[in-house]
Amino acid sequence: MVVSKLNQQQSNPANPIDLAREVLLTEARAVEALAQRLDNSFPQAVELILQCRGRVVVSGMGKSGHIGRKIASTLASTGTPAFFMHPAEASHGDLGMITGHDVVLVLSNSGESDELLTIVPMLKRMGAKLISMTGNPKSTLAKEADVHLDASVSREACPLGLAPTASTTAALALGDALALVLLDARGFSQEDFARAHPGGALGRQLLLHVSDVMRTGDGIPKVPQNAFLSAALLEMSRKGLGMTAIVDTQGKPVGIFTDGDLRRAFENGVDVAATDIMQVMHANPRTIAPNRLAAEAVELMETHKINGLLVTDETGSLVGALNMHDLLKAKVV
Repeated sequence: MVVSKLNQQQSNPANPIDLAREVLLTEARAVEALAQRLDNSFPQAVELILQCRGRVVVSGMGKSGHIGRKIASTLASTGTPAFFMHPAEASHGDLGMITGHDVVLVLSNSGESDELLTIVPMLKRMGAKLISMTGNPKSTLAKEADVHLDASVSREACPLGLAPTASTTAALALGDALALVLLDARGFSQEDFARAHPGGALGRQLLLHVSDVMRTGDGIPKVPQNAFLSAALLEMSRKGLGMTAIVDTQGKPVGIFTDGDLRRAFENGVDVAATDIMQVMHANPRTIAPNRLAAEAVELMETHKINGLLVTDETGSLVGALNMHDLLKAKVV
């Protein structure tokens, strides 16, 4: 009878879009039901981890193990030191990675995974706290844990009702909720997150400052305010930033001259050799402080539709310059 039903399903496949939509809705309903079902066990789990003097050790077999790896990674990157331990390897020496100061988070939809049940007595003997996340509140793992998180679902999204789908989605969502509540409780900031992701785009946006990418010293294009336009053109050509600052006797910028200004000057028939730079520059140029984030420089350029910025210190003196190419090279954009 079962074989004939399976054959009938295979010979009459569902519309791909209809089936995909049903899968997504089934998983969405599972997560929504999970949100409604949260009880006092969740804050207990949060408190247990906040009081932990060691690390959170996440473990699970099969698909639960894959979800566990993701949860451990999310915890570690959001301020809660964590790592994944394979339960089968734990029985062959990896239990040595755990101490009595740790909290162990075990995942099992059935709550009866032999590999996890095998190591539970040892975990209790060494004094580690145990949080279980299962789809069966009456399971052995649920009963043995210090705190149990109910991740049960009414049905899987798999049309055969076999492949872990809605259950793994629910467990992953519950793990995310746990990690982000802990993030909030610890006061984990954007800067903290960036320090944990120095190689990523977000890390560059949150860690790189203007001082890290700006041109300094002889690399800054600048001419005195009594210079002729011809001198400004030579300076722009030498420094290759597509602009030059015009500075007063104290080294403070009073204007800026760009490639765009040059094109407009030529269109107006300006005499390059006889024109003072003060006549064609833009006064009151946009500036930024060296301690500002490089990402803020990008936003300032995009907002005002400019390609370069002068960098000034707290006294208003010119200390650097940068353009969009510098930010692109630093991969901030």
